[in-house]
Amino acid sequence: MESQIAEIEGELKCGLEKVSWLPGFYTIPPQVQIAGTKAYQQGKIYGIDAASGAAILALDVRPGDHVLDLCAAPGAKLCMLADMLGSTGSLTGVDVAKHRLSACRTMLQKYSLGDRTRLFVADGTSFSILPVNSNLRRMEGLTDLEENGSTFSEWTSRRTWKDRQKAKKANATGSQHLLAPSEPELIYYGKHSGLVGLRKSDVLCPAVNDETCTSGYDKVLVDAECTHDGSIKHIQKFEFWGWKTLDRRVLDAERTDNLLQLQVPFSLILAWWAGT
Repeated sequence: MESQIAEIEGELKCGLEKVSWLPGFYTIPPQVQIAGTKAYQQGKIYGIDAASGAAILALDVRPGDHVLDLCAAPGAKLCMLADMLGSTGSLTGVDVAKHRLSACRTMLQKYSLGDRTRLFVADGTSFSILPVNSNLRRMEGLTDLEENGSTFSEWTSRRTWKDRQKAKKANATGSQHLLAPSEPELIYYGKHSGLVGLRKSDVLCPAVNDETCTSGYDKVLVDAECTHDGSIKHIQKFEFWGWKTLDRRVLDAERTDNLLQLQVPFSLILAWWAGT
C-alpha cells in the first residue's frame, strides 16, 4: 500500500496523514470526497470512522479465528475483519435489515473480501447458528450428501423465479424495511466459507446445549446502532440537510424508543456466545 500513497494523493489532490494510534489508517480533510475516485472504485481504499477501526483492533482477531459480527451493516467493519482474517478462519455477518445487509454483500464483492464470509438476515439477539467448523463436528459420519437441491452449491447472484416473486411482493408492500424474519435468511456465502457441498438442514440448524457442540465463535463484535449515528461529524451533515431532517431521522421519540429496544438485549448475549 505504501507504494501507492503518492498516486492516491495525486488523485485526491490532498495529502494522506497517518493516524498514529491506528495502524494502516490515513486521514483526509472532511471536504474531500472519495466516492468518485478511481482508487475507491477499484477497491484500493475504503472509508471508515477511526472509532470503528479501533473497535476492530480491540477485538484482536488472530489467523484462523471464527468471527461473528452481529450488527454488520453497512459493512465497513465487516470488510476490515475479512481483510484481517485473509485466507484463514471464517466471518459471519448478521443484521436485522435485509436492505442494509445487501449493502454489506456489495462491499464484500467490490473489495473481493467475501470468500470466507456468510451473511444472515436475522435478529442478533436470538441468532444461534454456529460457525461451520462446529457444524462439521456435529456432522461426523454424515458423508452421503443429497443431490436434490438440499446441499449448498456455489453462491450466485442469480435468483430463482420464486425468490424474484417474493422480492417483488416485499417491494410492493414496503416490507423490506421491516425487522428480520423469525428464521435466519442466508443471503450470501463465499466459495471458501465452508458451506459448499454441505447439507442445508445441518448448517442452518441453531446451536443446542449438548456435549457435541464443543466450540462457538472465537470473537464476537457488537456495534449496536447508535442514537445519533456515532459521531459529531455525522451530525454536522445536517447543517446541509436541514434541522427538520435531523428531527425526523435522529431526534424522533419513537425512533429513540425503538433504538433502546434494539440496543439493550445485546448486552445479555455476549457472554453466551463467548462461552459456547
